[in-house]
Amino acid sequence: MKKGIHPEEYRMVVFKDMSNGHAFICRSCANTQETMKWEDGNEYPLIKLEISSKSHPFYTGKLQLIDTAGRVDKFRNRYKRHIKEGEVTEGSESTESTEGTAE
Repeated sequence: MKKGIHPEEYRMVVFKDMSNGHAFICRSCANTQETMKWEDGNEYPLIKLEISSKSHPFYTGKLQLIDTAGRVDKFRNRYKRHIKEGEVTEGSESTESTEGTAE
């Protein structure tokens, strides 16, 4: 490992998942101005997370759409001009065309 590139001032920091309120404490050197009182009565720096292992679909096994920043809407608005009228987009197919066609 190269010397002098890794931070030396690691301290205990609380990480809080804002989507479900789950919090955990870990050593980190991340900078923050916010603090939080932990279960042991001490006050620690607070880092807010959008997603953690308690809310991520891969770890929870539940498929859910987590879109806290509106990324999906921004994407759709940016690329809606590329979708031609009458073109079927993924996920919007109707079941009417397949009903009644059984032989």
